[in-house]
Amino acid sequence: MRCVIAFDVSRKSSTMAAYNEQGNCEFEGRLIHSKTGFSNLSKIIKDLSEKNNYTLEFVFEATGVYSAALERFLRENNLVYYSLNPLLAHLNTQSLRRNKTDISDAHQLAKNHFKNDYFQTYREDSYYEQMRTMSRRYDEIMKERIQYKNRLHASLQLSFPDFDTAFINKSKLYYNLVQVFPHPNLILKRSKTVIKNRIKKCTKKNYSLKKLEERAILLIEIAKDSFPAVDETDYSCELVRDYAKKILEMEEEQDEIIQRMTEMSKDRKEYRILRSFPGIKDKLACRIIAELGDLTRFKNNKQLNAYAGIDIVRYQSGNMEYKDRINKRGNSRLRGILYFMIVSMLSAKGKQINHLVDYYYKLKKQPYNKHHKVAVVACMNKFLKVAFHLIQNDLLYDYEKASSQQ
Repeated sequence: MRCVIAFDVSRKSSTMAAYNEQGNCEFEGRLIHSKTGFSNLSKIIKDLSEKNNYTLEFVFEATGVYSAALERFLRENNLVYYSLNPLLAHLNTQSLRRNKTDISDAHQLAKNHFKNDYFQTYREDSYYEQMRTMSRRYDEIMKERIQYKNRLHASLQLSFPDFDTAFINKSKLYYNLVQVFPHPNLILKRSKTVIKNRIKKCTKKNYSLKKLEERAILLIEIAKDSFPAVDETDYSCELVRDYAKKILEMEEEQDEIIQRMTEMSKDRKEYRILRSFPGIKDKLACRIIAELGDLTRFKNNKQLNAYAGIDIVRYQSGNMEYKDRINKRGNSRLRGILYFMIVSMLSAKGKQINHLVDYYYKLKKQPYNKHHKVAVVACMNKFLKVAFHLIQNDLLYDYEKASSQQ
């Protein structure tokens, strides 16, 4: 007979309730998230399975980091468990009159388990977990970099407001030089030769003497006409140096993350197949793998679309009918990566042949005449469909085959 143990997970402990298939409560209690707590849970599991001859199943809501320890315990002991989407768990346990307590939540989860046909949680290889962790860290650094860039811009407007005009792109040279010259007076106090040498030290590029001289003259001219709000001893100059240094450090950490992800992925088939797509380089391939995870857990590309949150939602009631839109209940990070990927492919039009780009421009023409975002999402959908097929069948991307099936 089947028996389910349901957990209502919180930060340091979980409330649990066990029900058999006939709807009888076998046990309720509290699990402390510690070695002692999980050791006690092992004894409870042993008693229920041996004394009552139960086939045990476990169910809980996925609560991010709080449920990770419980999931590790279940995975390492090869136990059957169901990690539920909190929204799905909420919808399935709703009733007209319901008390909200930790113990009642555990009881409701257990009672509803046998009424619903849940999918058993797929156990991914640790490779995908590591890739996902590194990809999420990459995102965190990106957000921090944006914050520091905004702070740098604000401080630089006080100490050297015209410094940006000397650079078309904010490369490493920009951030290295702004640490040396956060104020125009620091340029005016030095000779052209010294400034040229400083520029040369601040970049790994092999600039010609003419290029170095042009850059030095430009900085001197800008410094002469610049009117800062503070003097060179102001603390704003220190902030400029600090922000620029941290931006470079974060950029270096991001490069190291991508390098590590690439090293881990280089022998895997999904990496090799994704890299065969025109416009997908190391970083993009690694980040797609990190957010997609193990594709073998999906039965078809429609499930993959739902995971990405680009499946279509239709709403019609009586005479009211809304336009179709995407669900957006899936992985928002994956959606963002795929959107960026398609936009990058469009910007590289003419440099490489790509059936996704062809499909985009087909949708933009009559009789379709789709808006930009609608066409991009359609390309994302087509990419997932093609990638799913290629990875499942271990095939490399082929433009002729892909374009012939559009």
